[in-house]
Amino acid sequence: MSRKLDNNFKVAAKNKKAKFNYEILETLEAGIILTGSEVKSLRAGRVSINEAFIGSKSDTNDLFLFNADISIYNQASYNNHEPRRPRILLLHKIQRNRFLNAIQKKGMTIVPLTMYFNHNGLIKISIALAKGKNVVDKREAIKTRDWNLEKVRVLKNFNK
Repeated sequence: MSRKLDNNFKVAAKNKKAKFNYEILETLEAGIILTGSEVKSLRAGRVSINEAFIGSKSDTNDLFLFNADISIYNQASYNNHEPRRPRILLLHKIQRNRFLNAIQKKGMTIVPLTMYFNHNGLIKISIALAKGKNVVDKREAIKTRDWNLEKVRVLKNFNK
């Protein structure tokens, strides 16, 4: 089911690996065009954006969410949707052009971070301009995380 975000947003899906695999440079909130059965499936919590990515098609200048898995809503019968169809993201023209120009650079990409319902009940997606981490950076992140956990354990035992 949906989880609560710290500022009263219900999180429908979260990309947990994004912050591990990428260095997040800039985040942005975007709207997304969905059908009715997709919204019902999102409310039921049947969505995954772990393998999703954001890009543009060659013939258009819009940003699309590719490979996001929104499961089929069984009660929708013949009005159902394709689970992994490309979905258009709604951004201002300036924001869209800035992100499209940024991904032309080597190693830059746009990744989805979270998909959530805002306070009006609209579905929003938090996207980020990111740079891919190499193996050394990932090892460093693991090392610092483990060291911070060890510090907490030592201080907890020291204060007893």
